Amino acid sequence: MATTDKIINSPHTHSVKSVDAIMRQVIFALIPGIILSTIYFGIGVLVQCILAIVFALLSEALVLKLSKQKIASSLKNNTAIITALLFALTLSPYTTWWVNFTGIVFAIVVAKHLFGGLGKNPFNPAMAAYVFVLLCFPLKMAYWPDLSNNEIELSLSHYLNIIFSGLPIAQELDAISGATPLTNMKVEIGLMTMVSEIEMNPLYGALGGKGWEWIAVAYFTGGIFLLITRVIRWQIPVTVIGTVFIISLMFNAIDSDVYPSALYHLFTGGTMLCAFFIATDPASSSTTPKGKIIYAFGIGLLIYIIRTWGSYPDGIAFAILIMNAMVPLIDYYTRPKPLGKDEFDE
Repeated sequence: MATTDKIINSPHTHSVKSVDAIMRQVIFALIPGIILSTIYFGIGVLVQCILAIVFALLSEALVLKLSKQKIASSLKNNTAIITALLFALTLSPYTTWWVNFTGIVFAIVVAKHLFGGLGKNPFNPAMAAYVFVLLCFPLKMAYWPDLSNNEIELSLSHYLNIIFSGLPIAQELDAISGATPLTNMKVEIGLMTMVSEIEMNPLYGALGGKGWEWIAVAYFTGGIFLLITRVIRWQIPVTVIGTVFIISLMFNAIDSDVYPSALYHLFTGGTMLCAFFIATDPASSSTTPKGKIIYAFGIGLLIYIIRTWGSYPDGIAFAILIMNAMVPLIDYYTRPKPLGKDEFDE
């Protein structure tokens, strides 16, 4: 029997955005944070970013060539550049070039392509690389510009000497570097100094660490852009920020002399960078709606636990990797129920 009815299979719509277009928007969103980081930490930030991008593209091209894949089309998707930028932004501008190189090679070759390449990596490559170099070269990662000393201004040539020749020697580097606000806070609290006394140090500003607070605002602004353009969804960034805020607010209310404020935790270190740019990595984060919230809650909780009671002043990378490992389990138990399937079906 003839019929005029037409059956149309789903999906009915699809996204018109390509991977390279999405990655370009992420790069644009990172630019305010990169600019503010350069203003406060010096031109060495840009040098680290450029080196990381070059190392990442070369590593990606080499792996693609060895595996007999198309090089040009794969490099154009900008994912290697995103990995490079996220990794470089975790490094001090004083970091020597070979630490940058080692981390990027680990990120691209091991954390990404060893697991099958784009979209198949279970762990965030940038965070895996950061933890790798942090564990291998802890002293090389310890030197950061002293933002409490306004008299320190290094030229491009000075940064290049530090990065490419290892100069100046450690004693000289001590004179132009200092503890980050997170490190300073952790050490001073361990010495039984009250938070209110610690924050009198010129290392701190109105919201958090001096300079770091405005860099965090820049990343927050970039993150809002990604939400508006629907590059990322709200569940992960809102849950990460909300979890860190609520937990830190609770402990600060219990004892403000021991536990810093919620604003300090949000606007010091890489909380905003994590919430909008790192935790939202589509390949290594949860894919289900409920799973995204559980995944992000775990990240926020672990960040606070490691910062407060752990051995490291900032626990973002470790929190991300731990929750990356939990993603298969989270997705398994938060899968949406198929239409028409009831609770008695096997």
